Amino acid sequence: MEDLFVGRLMSSDVKTVTPDTLVEEAADVMLDNAIGSVVVIDEDGELEGILTRTDFVSIVAGQKPKDQTPVKEYMTRDVQTAKAGDSIREVADRMIEASFHHMPVVDDEEGLIGMITTSDLTAYLSSVQTPSP
Repeated sequence: MEDLFVGRLMSSDVKTVTPDTLVEEAADVMLDNAIGSVVVIDEDGELEGILTRTDFVSIVAGQKPKDQTPVKEYMTRDVQTAKAGDSIREVADRMIEASFHHMPVVDDEEGLIGMITTSDLTAYLSSVQTPSP
């Protein structure tokens, strides 16, 4: 892992918007491309900022008047799940293939017991030590 650099793992097809792009248009870009963020650049291509899915949570929460649409209108119904005993590699592969960032962890008897996220996987990878020869 010591010889693995960011350039090898990064995505180079970055979707961008300008500071004057409407949030609705930015959301369409994110949905159309199945991505979690767009980078905001100025007319010279200089980095101005980033707009993420998390930012959209704040946008909706701050909306006036408040939206009265129930969650069931937007939620994903066909939820893929993991079990506590599933391998990390298998779960990570499934999350990558489906572009998921969150996967509920369930137990046959107890039901929902947790959540595995791409942040959890990233934290795990950052703590893995390469064995000495």
